[in-house]
Amino acid sequence: MSVPQLPLALRYPPDQRLDTYVDAPEGAIAQLRALATQTQETAGYIDPTGADWVYLAGPAGVGKTHLLLGACAAAESAGRRAAYLPLMAAAGRLRDALYALEGNDLLALDGIEAIAGNRDDEIALFDTHNRARAAGASLIYAARDNPDELPLSLPDLRSRLSQCTRIVLTPLDDAGRGEVLRQRAQRRGLALDEAALDWLLKRVDRDLGGLTALLDKLDRASLAAQRRITVPFLRQTLGAE
Repeated sequence: MSVPQLPLALRYPPDQRLDTYVDAPEGAIAQLRALATQTQETAGYIDPTGADWVYLAGPAGVGKTHLLLGACAAAESAGRRAAYLPLMAAAGRLRDALYALEGNDLLALDGIEAIAGNRDDEIALFDTHNRARAAGASLIYAARDNPDELPLSLPDLRSRLSQCTRIVLTPLDDAGRGEVLRQRAQRRGLALDEAALDWLLKRVDRDLGGLTALLDKLDRASLAAQRRITVPFLRQTLGAE
């Protein structure tokens, strides 16, 4: 399975960087950055259990993918080779997909629940975990549930995942969602005043991916109409939704 190499800007959108994640658990960003940017020469002692690797847990829409892509971007900016793989896209053929990614310094594996219960895929992931540890590579996992709650059929895989440092992500409150919208609008050069921000916050959910898609839509609409993003403009553009 070939894995095309894309420019950093295309693989990892500017919104999805470690330093653009809002309201992360204390120490989480520093830990992910350290894991992403370390080299075998500077990493020091490597814990053979994998406790220095990271397992992100949380429901859909809390930004697990954001952090995985941000870690990959940080790794590549530090001169390391990184790869992101959504396991749903490789379910049923995970061994081939993981073999194609060998040789990277950092692997970010998203959505473990997608392969839970598929014994062949679980064995492939278990083998990759062990080979990465032996090679001095780094792994970051993400799943909706903690390892003990996943319907895994391979106890050894559950054990390996449970040994990783766990970071639990929770949905943003209104203040967090407002900050996400504010920052992402600024990076796009969108003028979003407080009245427009308040209007949006009452009508959008907490899904970070949805917020990004919404701002993309507003960006295109405001450019096409040559209008600022005001409450009347939002009512016209999104009111029917």
